[in-house]
Parts: sequence; structure tokens; C-alpha cells
Amino acid sequence: MNERLPYLREKTALLTTSPGVYRMRDKTGHIIYIGKAKNLRNRVTSYFCKSPDHTPKVAKMVSNVYDYDFIVTDSEYEALVLECSLIKQHKPKYNILLKDDKGYSYIKISEGDYPRITSELQKNGGGKFIGPYTSSFVATQTAAEVNKVFMLPTCRKVFPRDFGKGRPCLNYHIKQCMGVCTGKIPRDEYAQIIAQAEDYIKSGSEASVEKLTEKMNEAAEELDFERAARLRDRISAIKRAADSQKIINEDMKKDTDIIAAAQNGGEACVAILMYRGGRLCDRSEIPAGEPDDTGAMIQEFMELYYSVPERIPREIITEEEIPDPEMMTRMLRERCGRAVDIYSRKRGRGLELITMAKENASESLALKVGRTGREIVALEELAKLLGLEAPPLYIEAYDISNLASSSMVAGMVVFENGRPNKKAYKRFSIKEVAVQNDYASMHEVLERRFKHYKDDAETDEGFKRLPDLILLDGGKGQVGAVEPILREMGINVPLFGMVKDNKHRTRAIATGGGEIAINENKAAFMLVTRIQDEVHRYSITYQRSKHRKQSFALEITKIKGIGEKKAAKLLGAFKTRDELKKASPEEIAKAAGVNAELAREVWEFIKCEM
Repeated sequence: MNERLPYLREKTALLTTSPGVYRMRDKTGHIIYIGKAKNLRNRVTSYFCKSPDHTPKVAKMVSNVYDYDFIVTDSEYEALVLECSLIKQHKPKYNILLKDDKGYSYIKISEGDYPRITSELQKNGGGKFIGPYTSSFVATQTAAEVNKVFMLPTCRKVFPRDFGKGRPCLNYHIKQCMGVCTGKIPRDEYAQIIAQAEDYIKSGSEASVEKLTEKMNEAAEELDFERAARLRDRISAIKRAADSQKIINEDMKKDTDIIAAAQNGGEACVAILMYRGGRLCDRSEIPAGEPDDTGAMIQEFMELYYSVPERIPREIITEEEIPDPEMMTRMLRERCGRAVDIYSRKRGRGLELITMAKENASESLALKVGRTGREIVALEELAKLLGLEAPPLYIEAYDISNLASSSMVAGMVVFENGRPNKKAYKRFSIKEVAVQNDYASMHEVLERRFKHYKDDAETDEGFKRLPDLILLDGGKGQVGAVEPILREMGINVPLFGMVKDNKHRTRAIATGGGEIAINENKAAFMLVTRIQDEVHRYSITYQRSKHRKQSFALEITKIKGIGEKKAAKLLGAFKTRDELKKASPEEIAKAAGVNAELAREVWEFIKCEM
């Protein structure tokens, strides 16, 4: 029995549901098992659940786990590629024990005049085998990708036996198969394509593109434009496939580290992704203590982490420019005795890698602060987008809802640490605005809200807390209507509007003087959209409820002897229709202050109408 299981279960409960790789470690810190997962939380949870159904080998591995860490990836495929790379480097004890020869997979190039490329679990039959691969998924995905890139047949036809028998299939018409079944692809040309596909599997995309480009130019010089066009399409397909994953990055000619930071409340973390030989080989995080400027935190991390000369790579890419790059570059060069380059990336391939590093920093921090990585990233993105000094941990959002000039109300929702705090929600009935006017209504609501804040006698904790950010459902007009009252009351809280497009979807953030585009900041966009949808739902639900009450109150006044005041007393005593329907005539008489006969008449009316 592993005494660390309660700790491991508690840690795993906060783990991300993203794909990635996990590394189990023993008491000495050595990696004893490396695995991959489409959903990290689900997979890791299966090891530490209270009623496990493990094989003896897995049970033995779990009994030796002291702790684990993980690397988040963008896809399951990237996780699998990374798993293979890490297993080759570390050769963990239990990976060897848990995966014998029967567990490996291969890519097979069959025999014959028109060979096929498939993934196989074992070396059965003739042909050429590439591998082994530690995961059947890697082999299957690689074979599928190669068949697609090189437009190879995947049907059950046998060539050359089935040449000309029947029409080409759909894959041919959508240009995912070269159409060998038509009999128009010579055997020697097909053999060359298979050789190119094999080279692509073994050497990667860059080498394949170089060789195919040479052949394309040769075909063009020989005026064989049809063949040159096929090679051109193949080169484009290879480049598209290479751009879809970030575990293997052949653009990195030098050993490179990618560094990003994440922060939440009073905690911060810096993460580093290490590429060696064009492959992601490791990851590390260091708590950064109190949150600070991102560039400053990264520089402090670098000073600590690169104190060991052997750790220093040729290139370092940072999320933000560090305060003193020249000094840091000089120091690192002196430590390792060779050239080191430091720079930040704001776009392109480098930005994708920075984003991946930031996700890892966020997920590591999430385990500590009890938030998800996405929530941390969203609040950081929103802070940068709006120019805030720190992530807004406590956000209030407001929306006005009305039906013409009746049932005018407002809703206030609160998002704390990126999640709804429904206990802090507030509802307002518009009292001072007689006709429909959203600007005036919003002005009234914010004035009333912050009068509560300034009232020393106020006991509601929700009203006594000052938010880090205020969001209004609307554009710059709403912001302009509210800004003066906040200034007048001395409320120094950032104020912005949430703008929708003509399909009622979040489009931008409004300021007093214009708009800020938000759709390119995915995490922040999703958070603001969620806030806008929630405040709209909350306010319109209140408006509909109030309108139903008003309508029902008007209906009750049709009873002789029941006026507006008595109807209001009834609806005040019984908050919902269901409560009123369950009331007895005696309870109705007491609430409305009427005699038993009139109460019986009201009771019968309610039963009929409801």
C-alpha cells in the first residue's frame, strides 16, 4: 500500500483535462514511468483510485510512486510523440516492464509491385518494417498521415489485378488518392513515391521537402509539368502536416529553451520547455513567489536556473522582453563560454511555443492555487488586454433588462478567480427612471450599488467589497453614462463595456473612447463571453419573473375588494406562484388583511387561473 495515495489523489483532482504526458517519480526523484493521455486527469486518476483494477506490474509501479509531474500538449498526437521521445531519453524502469515486444507497433511497407503502408502490432509476414513505436496510436497516425500526404491508396483493391475494374472511389475525386486503380500510375513511378514516403517517415519533413523540391525542379526542366505539379502538391501537404504539431520542430537548428510565466492572486510560476535537436525533451517550473512584472520574473528565473553552465542552450525565447537582456546575455556567455542569444517572440511559430510554455506554467500553478490553468490564463490575458496592473480576481458585471417601460430591472453577477460566485449576485429594480432608458438605468444602478459600499451601516459583504474590474453589457455609451458617477463617488475601479455583434455574440471590449478587439485572445474572449452570457441570463430571468408577478397582480385586482395594495401584500407574502397556490384561504386572509369570504373568493380564483 502506497502511503502517499491520499496526497496523490488530492493533487490529481485538480489536474487539467488537456492532453499531455505524465512522469511518475520515486522517493529519490527518479522517473520510473512515463505515460501519455488524451485527458490527463482521467488517466492519472485511474492509477490512484480507491478500487483499482491493475495488473500486478502496474500495481507494483503505483506502489513506488512518490510524486509525479506532467507536460501539457495541444493534442493527443503531440503527447504521443513526446512520450516516445522521453522514454528513449530516460528509459524508465516500469516502461520497460510494462511494454514487452508484443506491445510495440510498427509501420509496414508491404511487398509487391504496388506496396501499401500500414500500421501493424507485430512483425508478421513479408515486407519492410519501420519501428518499433511505443504506441500503436503513433504508428497508426503516422501511417495515416503518410498515406494522405503522398496520396497513397488505402482501399482493399489488389494491384495490378484490379486495374480498370470499376470507377475510382471518393478519395480519388477529393484528391486524397492518386488513383492507382485507373492503371495510369507506372510501377516505377509508384516505387519512387513509396521511397519518398519511407524517407519522410525516417528523416522527417525538412529532409523530405528538400529532396522532393529537387525532383520537382528536375521534372520542370524536363517539361514534365504533370509530374512536377504532383510533387508540388506533395511538398505542400508535407509542410501542412509539419505545421500541425510542436513536439518536433525542425526549424530549431540550435538547442532552444522557451520560457513563459503565469500568475494568480499572490502566487506566480515560471515554466521552461527545452528543445534539443529539434525535439521537446523536458520541462521544468520554479515558483516565482510574489507576482511581478512578467519580464522581471523571467529574468530572475533565468539567473537561478542557468547557474549550471550545462543547462544553458544556444537560444532562449521568452514570453516578454526581460529588463536587461544585454547583461543577461553577457553573463550566460561567460558562464558557458560560447554564444547565447536571448529574444522574445510575439507572433508566428515562436508565439505558439510560448503559448504552450505558458499553459504548462498555468497548469502547474493551478495545482497550487486550486484553479484551472485556463482560468489563470484567461485572467492574465484580460489584464494585459485592458492594461490592468494585475489579473482581475473579482469582477462585477451589469446588464439592464426591460419590457418597454414596464418591469425595468438590472442584474449584477460576480466572477471570482474566473468562476461565477452566485452568492454575491444582486438584483435591482429600476426606481428613478420612469421610461425606458438603458443609459439612465445603468447610471442609477451603479450609483445605488456604490452607495451601499460607502454606507458604514451596510452589512452585506458583497456590497462592502470593491471589485477589481467592472464590466457593463453595452458599448461606449453605457461606459460614458456610468464613468461620471464613479468619479464623483471616488470609486477608482477599471470600467469597460462588453460589445455584441448583430448575432448577439461577444465582439469587443468598449472603453469611453472606442473599442478593443478581443477575439484574438482566445482565453480572455471565452471568459468575457461567459460573463456576458451569464449577466444577460440573470437579468432577463429576473425581468420575466417580475413581469409575471405584475401581470398576475393586475389579474387579482379584477376581484371586487382586492386593490393594488392588497395584491402587493399577497405577492409579498408568497414569493412565488407555487407558494401562493399552496396557501389556504386562512393564510390568504391573514396576508392580504381581508375577511374569510373574500379570501375564499381569492383562493378559488387562484386555483382556476393557475
